[in-house]
Amino acid sequence: MSSAAVPHPRTHTEPVPRSGRRSVAAALLLGAAGAALVLLAAGRTWSKATADVAQGTLPQQASGQDVTALPGALAIVGLAALVAVFAVRRAGRLLVAALLALSGAGVVAAALLGVHDTTALEEKAGKVNGLTRAAVDHVSHTGWPWAAAVGGVLLFLAGLLALRYGRHWPAMSGRYERDGAPRPRRARTAPDPDRPEELWKALDRGEDPTGG
Repeated sequence: MSSAAVPHPRTHTEPVPRSGRRSVAAALLLGAAGAALVLLAAGRTWSKATADVAQGTLPQQASGQDVTALPGALAIVGLAALVAVFAVRRAGRLLVAALLALSGAGVVAAALLGVHDTTALEEKAGKVNGLTRAAVDHVSHTGWPWAAAVGGVLLFLAGLLALRYGRHWPAMSGRYERDGAPRPRRARTAPDPDRPEELWKALDRGEDPTGG
């Protein structure tokens, strides 16, 4: 009786189109640069002013985190979504790509709202005078809110690339190696006849413990 040859599993490794390879590199670059720029801008000074105190005037300044913590939080979400894009497929990839784009849009909106915001300065001035809020004078704003907005735009573009070309991008898989070939299985050693528990385990697996 002749035994039929067992067919090898097909890996279905389709070549990634050139547009897909370029879009992967562009999305990674845009997403990483955008998130880094937003996080950098969030820690910088966004506005300055002076507050009147009993001894005269006291300079006050507010960072991006003081004005709004939303850009920094959304940048972290966007960075996580950028990594997660390669861990999911099909509908899940579209959802994660949409989350990436929405994170970038949220960063832009929050940064633009904080461009002329003086609430954080007034709250700091109020703490100096023992009040909830106090008026401030000589208010000036830096360019860091605009830098955060630019970072949000980069995250948004990375999300658009993932939505448009994400179906062509490779996905992380534990079944196959990088070249698409199935991982070889470990050869099982014969059970030790001096250890009865190994013989029973082999019988439970349907193996012949006396075989070579």
